[in-house]
Amino acid sequence: MSLTVSPSSGRPYGLARVCRVWQAARATVYRHRLPPRTEPPRRSGPVGPMPDAALLEAFRAVLAASPFHGEGHRKVWARLRLQGVRTSRRRVLRLMREHDLLAPSRVGRPRGPRNHDGTILPDTVDIMWGTDMTTTWTGQGQAAVFVAVDHHSAGCVGIHAARRGTRFEALEPLRQGVRQHFGGFAEGIAAALSLRHDHGSQYMSDAFQGELTFLGVESSPAFVRAPEGNGCAERFIRTLKENLLWVRTFDTVEQLRQALLEFRRTYNSTWLIERHGFRTPDAVRQGQLSPAALAA
Repeated sequence: MSLTVSPSSGRPYGLARVCRVWQAARATVYRHRLPPRTEPPRRSGPVGPMPDAALLEAFRAVLAASPFHGEGHRKVWARLRLQGVRTSRRRVLRLMREHDLLAPSRVGRPRGPRNHDGTILPDTVDIMWGTDMTTTWTGQGQAAVFVAVDHHSAGCVGIHAARRGTRFEALEPLRQGVRQHFGGFAEGIAAALSLRHDHGSQYMSDAFQGELTFLGVESSPAFVRAPEGNGCAERFIRTLKENLLWVRTFDTVEQLRQALLEFRRTYNSTWLIERHGFRTPDAVRQGQLSPAALAA
């Protein structure tokens, strides 16, 4: 049609005019004129210092050496950079997707407006902690696992396991964190700290709230049916399940408790936090605290 001669002007209509009248994009016409592809499409530009096959082997080596399960393409990209292997994050995502190396994820259900529209991330450490509980099975039956997480560094400040999930056992992670990061256990010693928790019976009990008052900690309960308000503790529990509770068995609760303490040390020293430039929780804390605070 574009080569048809106009009877009024004596010139061809041209492709631009025909596409404008038919409301079709010229790029679509040009694409259909191209011969069929004989090779799969690839990204334009240079491939990079490593071919795809060698880079794929580097991915598998990083995933095999990592002490954690379920690390995604961002963590793999960051660990490669620490090893001196530089490539684009999009290339890492593409290769891991093509070879089924991405971490499995669940698709959430659509939901209405959120009750919590602010942020739960303070600017420094030891301003807000989050605490929560989960359960697992041992040779002695079901056991309760309590955690406490710093909202800024995402580091685990306390972790504990017990046969019964009572209000007194729920206080143990908080006590661990206060002793380690505030230098003791006394009245009003943690006056600058807020504690985010849900509305579980352990956390709303008089014994738990009374100890918060004694330490000077402000109680900060999350919104009802809004678990994102306690998202830091929830995310840590997911990592804990994927890397310890779901992949190991424990004969006794004491064996579980010791494994939790070892996991806390490994997590704080090696887990990479993307929002902090892929630094570990220990590195974030050490970068913020003064030498005097670290010595204490």
